[in-house]
Amino acid sequence: LRTAAVPSTRLSRATGFASLGANLLYGVAAEAVSRAVAPSSASGSGPLLATDRNADALSSGLRRMRGAALKLGQMLSVQDESMLPPALARALGSVRGGADVMPRSQLEAQMAAALGTDWRDSFARFDDVPCAAASLGQVHLATLHDGRRAAVKVQYPGVADSIESDLRNLHMLIKLTNFAPPGLFIDEVVRVGRQELVAEVDYQREAESQRTFRRLVAEDPVLRAGGMSVPDVIDGLSRETVLVTEYAPGATVDRAAAELPQEERNRIGREVLRLTITELFRWRFMQTDPNWANFLYDADTATTHLIDFGACRTFDRKFVDGYLRIVWAAAQNDSASLMDASHDMGFLTGDEGDVMLEAHRMSGLTVGEPFQSNEPYDFAASGISKRISGHGAAFMQHRLTPPPSEVYSLHRKLSGAYALCIKLGAVVQCRDLLEEVVEDYVFEDGVTVLERGR
Repeated sequence: LRTAAVPSTRLSRATGFASLGANLLYGVAAEAVSRAVAPSSASGSGPLLATDRNADALSSGLRRMRGAALKLGQMLSVQDESMLPPALARALGSVRGGADVMPRSQLEAQMAAALGTDWRDSFARFDDVPCAAASLGQVHLATLHDGRRAAVKVQYPGVADSIESDLRNLHMLIKLTNFAPPGLFIDEVVRVGRQELVAEVDYQREAESQRTFRRLVAEDPVLRAGGMSVPDVIDGLSRETVLVTEYAPGATVDRAAAELPQEERNRIGREVLRLTITELFRWRFMQTDPNWANFLYDADTATTHLIDFGACRTFDRKFVDGYLRIVWAAAQNDSASLMDASHDMGFLTGDEGDVMLEAHRMSGLTVGEPFQSNEPYDFAASGISKRISGHGAAFMQHRLTPPPSEVYSLHRKLSGAYALCIKLGAVVQCRDLLEEVVEDYVFEDGVTVLERGR
């Protein structure tokens, strides 16, 4: 992990964005000159921004800035990468890997502000070198006085106070460089991102979400039997900018997968899909961050520990009812019902052309493909991500309206679950997981799924 001070004042963050913008514009100008003077040595014929140099500058700048800038970059990175030039897709993909870490002086100041100048007395041991760094904070390992190992998440200085200015600066930068295609509806992405960021910087809210998630998993015998576990929050040491939880042993599930037999990889993939379906359709409460690092697999106990609950959110009953109609129609390969439900939910306006309508129909049916048969579904061999991306590319040119705001976080989670199954090489029987929900699901109007389908 590379150490770099977090720009913590509005002036320093504005200066950082100005520097990033200048670097990108210089790269655009240099590429334009190169294409004019020596076309054979230029980076290609695509957008002037989409060069390896500019991609590296964007990735490095976002990782250095952290906070809302990096978080929004990560949000954009899990949109459909087929809609972006390869260099930019690579750059945004790299920001998912983490951030620079703050120096010891900033760490000391943040911990003292949260727990007092004698904060080290709260721990028997505290590792000053972080084990992970993300967009809003970094994680340190510690030992409590009762012998328990703990994970201490420390928020970067200034990120909470700079959300509005960061988003304005990043929005301006995106507009200036013409980075986002029109069908991405970047204004809506920024609006939704603002809401998520305000929630995520409140670690007390995250602590409450983790307690809720821990309780829900503990109350579900099927998830418990499937090896799902949530570490407890250490209440006496958690504050708005510092969150202390029990340590969860294990390696990130994508790394652990390389050493696991096929049967176990299949089991993990199935349990992740079961959890995702349960979160949405039973609890209507979901952890929406698809980062694989939020699933830690302990090979000694075959336990999957779930961590990082800053991106938890609830879904109202009307939205979940409508979304289940779409999902069940896709699972039934019922195009007419899928399109009707999509219009009802606001995915479509009714004025779309044939290209957009077909792209939406095929995208929905492709997403539902794992649930269309009782046969085990081979996620890696199916090419499902590439096919969804192919349909989604039409959205960027022909979409007339942004999707419902709930979809931004939900689809991040769903795409993450599919991507994890692909990474695992999992072959999973999926349809029965959805049928278990459908069998006893009652819509808000009192009608069951099966009754509505008659």
